[in-house]
Order: sequence, then C-alpha cells, then structure tokens
Amino acid sequence: MRAAHARLPRRARGRGPVVRVAVLSGGVGGARFVNGLVDAVGAAAVSVVGNVGDDVEVLGLHVSPDLDSILYALAGLNDEARGWGRAGETWQALETVRELGGEGWFALGDRDLAVHLVRTQALGAGEPLSTVTARLAAALGVETRLLPATDDRLRTWIDTPAGPFPFQEWFVARAHRDEVDGVRFDGADTAAPAPGTLEAIAESDVVLIAPSNPYVSVGPILAVRGLREALAARRVPCVAVSPLIGGRAVRGPADRMLARLAGGTSPRHVAGCYAGLVDAIVDDEPDSADLAGLGEVRPIVTRTLMTDADARRRLAEAALGAVPA
Repeated sequence: MRAAHARLPRRARGRGPVVRVAVLSGGVGGARFVNGLVDAVGAAAVSVVGNVGDDVEVLGLHVSPDLDSILYALAGLNDEARGWGRAGETWQALETVRELGGEGWFALGDRDLAVHLVRTQALGAGEPLSTVTARLAAALGVETRLLPATDDRLRTWIDTPAGPFPFQEWFVARAHRDEVDGVRFDGADTAAPAPGTLEAIAESDVVLIAPSNPYVSVGPILAVRGLREALAARRVPCVAVSPLIGGRAVRGPADRMLARLAGGTSPRHVAGCYAGLVDAIVDDEPDSADLAGLGEVRPIVTRTLMTDADARRRLAEAALGAVPA
C-alpha cells in the first residue's frame, strides 16, 4: 500500500494555517507528533487537548507531565535525547532533596521546577489549570492552543496483581513492571471539559488522536464525558495514529497493555480502543500485513517512526490525508 501522505490534499500542504486540527495527545510521542502537525499546517491551526490523568503532586508542587512535554516540545525546549523534560537541565535541587531525606523518586530538574512553582502558586490562588497553561505557553512563545482535557481533578489509577497504584507510582517509581489488570480514572464522573476543548473539536476540519498509549494517555481524555460525546458527535474525520511499530511500542508499556487488555497488538486491537470514535487509523508499514478486522475503519499505511523533524511532519501529513480535498 502506498504511503498515505502522497494523497494529502493541496490545502493541507505548506506551512500556512490551511486546515484546523484538534489533536488529543499524551506526552512524549504525542508531543513529537504535535510538533510535526505545527510544521505541516502552522501553529495557529492546531489545538491540543492534553492528558491530565498523569498529573501528580510532588514535594507540594502540581506537576503536569504530559502538558509539560507538549509545552516544551512546542517551545523548542525539550530534551530530544532523553525524550522528556527540558534540554540543558541540571538536578541540584533534586540532589539536595535526596540528601535531606526528601521525596526524590520523581525526577524534577532545576529548570523544570520553575514551571511547577509558577503553576502551583497560580492554582493555589484559585486560577484554573487551563488559564495557567495558556499563560505558561504564552510566556514561552508558544502560539498553538494547549488545553488540558479538564480543569477538574482527574487521576489515573492502575489495577495490578500487586494492588492498585496511582499512575506515576506505577509508571515511574515501580518502572511499570507490574502487569495491568485494569485502568480507572478517579474524578471522571464529575470532570467537565476545560474551556476551549469542545470548541476546538467542533471547529476543526479533522480530529487526530496522537500516537499515545490508548489506555493511560488518551483514555483519561476520553473519560471526560463531554469530550467523548463531542468526539462521537463530530461531523469531520477522526484519525488515530497507532503508537506501535511491528506490534511493539517504541517506548513504554502500550504493547504489553494491549496484549493483556485487548488480546493483541494488531491494528484492529489499537482501533478497538477507539470503537465508534475513529474513521481511520495510521499504521506503520510492518503492521500492514495484519489489517484484518478493522471493519469500517480505514487503514492508512506509512512510516510512523518519528526520528527527526522531517519524519514527524511526514507522519502528520499522512494523518491529515484523511481530510477531504
């Protein structure tokens, strides 16, 4: 099958804000994908709805890891080699915390701390997370709209044979070694979409789901009932980008979770996580040998490994190929 970016409509080519895109995104992989989108259609054309289920309180600070990964990537501040955090980071504050017997399991760099300090102070003063996020983005020169899925408290919990754990404890402190029996979202029953999120979906020409873990990165976004309902009621294409290559995750536990919770790691297993919500799924070339069972979900086959800026843009263009010309 030909790479889908060859069918990209003319209005989605070039750098201008020629197509409006809403993208649901987790952290590292999603942040790289969002950068490709911005390169393809322009910063002003993209609205990102980011996962907040990973948010955690560390040393009294409110940390939003996925929002920050996207923020740093869009601002050109992310550490490409490590895949998360800021480039040129130092760790003196964390080293001192550990020397003093403080909580040191979650890596907070010195530059990163500044963002968390500002965010925590603003939240403590009563500002909603969406307002704080917009101000941080503006201060770092980011033109793309970065929206938390909700301003309400929403936290991901992982059920494992060893017991339930808050997401970051399972993912970071326990290095996601525990197999996953289930995922749940504390606060989902009352969480409302953050300001701007419903409008971003309603006003878009296409909705994209970034190559993020369907369960713990995109799942918390879809757990916000109003967002799921808006996605189900959309009148434009919705395209998911698989986070797997050859049935394996580039990093993280997405493949293990799919194998255990969905029964496999083929494109149909990924698409099944978004049943009734997506029209197409972008898969890597090695996965095109197993496209059975997709039903009405259209496969788009291309190279999906985001090795550099050109690869990120090509992947974004492949996903945008679902937009009618």
